[in-house]
Amino acid sequence: MIEIATLVTAFTTLFVIVDPIGLAPLYVAMTAGMSPAQRRGVTFRALSTSAVLMLLFLVLGDAVLRFIGISVPAFRIAGGVLLFLTALDMLFERRQARRRDNAEEGAEPDQDPSIFPLALPLIVGPGAITTLILLTAEATGPLGYAAIYGVALSVLATVWIAFALADPLARVLGSVGLNVVTRVLGMLLAALAVQFIIDGLHGSGFGLPFPAEN
Repeated sequence: MIEIATLVTAFTTLFVIVDPIGLAPLYVAMTAGMSPAQRRGVTFRALSTSAVLMLLFLVLGDAVLRFIGISVPAFRIAGGVLLFLTALDMLFERRQARRRDNAEEGAEPDQDPSIFPLALPLIVGPGAITTLILLTAEATGPLGYAAIYGVALSVLATVWIAFALADPLARVLGSVGLNVVTRVLGMLLAALAVQFIIDGLHGSGFGLPFPAEN
């Protein structure tokens, strides 16, 4: 069985990497224009998908990536490119405009952010996947794996709490506030996407670190 100190360290590491508090405003921006029921559906799908993905990578480890010939740096670069495209939608308000049009026509939202980018790669991103793979080295037997998975589920529970508090935040901000937050977070998400790509290039051996400023 894994020691308690190891489980505490695992929880802290995953919590910092997933960053539920930082995900809350992104969730607000990505679900802007949705009804409360639609937001609850997004939350359920995002967290259930994340739970399945975490279990998959915990049990199978890096064998999953090796089997399909994908390295962690390549996964990081691909996630960065896709996140950058999402950031462009947020910056130029294309996502919100489509949702408003669908709402006026009584249609469902044309894009569901629950799987991408919420579940993958924002919740279960390269950092979380790498951490889960490394934690498997500490697991001894089924109880060890179950303990680590319990830690992962507890981190997802904190994400659920953060998402639940996002609805009141959206009501407080209003449409103008949400528009401002969406643009700002779109810029931050674009920067995060670029960082994913840079880290992936460095991890794969391409590119050199930026020169230090004088």
